[in-house]
Amino acid sequence: MIEVMPRPKKRLFLVLIILSLLIAGFSIYGLWKVSFSGLADISHMLPQIFGFLLILLVLAIASGVAGIILAIIGFPTPRIFQGLAWSAINLLFPMAIRVGRLFDIEKETVERSFIEVSNHLVKQKHIQVRPEKLLILIPHCIQEESCPHKITRNVNNCKQCGRCQVGDLIKITNRYQVNLAIVTGGTLARKVVKSLRPQAILAIACERDLTSGIQDVFPLPVIGILNERPFGPCCNTRVDLVKVEETVRNFIINEERNGDRNERA
Repeated sequence: MIEVMPRPKKRLFLVLIILSLLIAGFSIYGLWKVSFSGLADISHMLPQIFGFLLILLVLAIASGVAGIILAIIGFPTPRIFQGLAWSAINLLFPMAIRVGRLFDIEKETVERSFIEVSNHLVKQKHIQVRPEKLLILIPHCIQEESCPHKITRNVNNCKQCGRCQVGDLIKITNRYQVNLAIVTGGTLARKVVKSLRPQAILAIACERDLTSGIQDVFPLPVIGILNERPFGPCCNTRVDLVKVEETVRNFIINEERNGDRNERA
């Protein structure tokens, strides 16, 4: 039976990020309060200078959180707020995980919500690239476990026998002339990204790998699609091929997409 996961809700991650921001704000205030007397002994101006810098830091993080909220609501956000939004996510995400645990929210649930927020932010930019600049990254666990053909070094070693979805993914990449890489982990994935230098990535993986991968390659735009695990994690996983093809089509610039349609017609 296929593991059915509830649809992630963006508001969960937003609430946890806001709570994390409040905790960070109080923590920063406590840091300033504790260091006040020591700084004042050095110079009466140091507490004010240090406090001003801390206020700027909090305001920058708060602006990033505000940028996320505005983007989710649907308001266009300036580029500077987009950068601040991702900086806020990277700074507050570990704290959001801990806050979630206090409310008995599983880490994977928070990660799914984060992926949904990340995908929304990327989709709102309406990014389109040439086919050769799009990379599809998939985990090796999508290959049939007993398959003797090694495809992590060369996907063309796949015999497309139909026992797993690797052959279907190869057909999609050939149809749209995009890049495909099958990786065994984050290290190899980063190596592939560095080698191919894509302008956009469609990544298929579990919650943990997608979350860390999206953060690792920032500011490169990534759309993450969670894999399906009918046999448990890291074993004969699957993916929604309709979502994959739809995402590929949305990423490719219109001229290239129309040209592909004409060729197939």
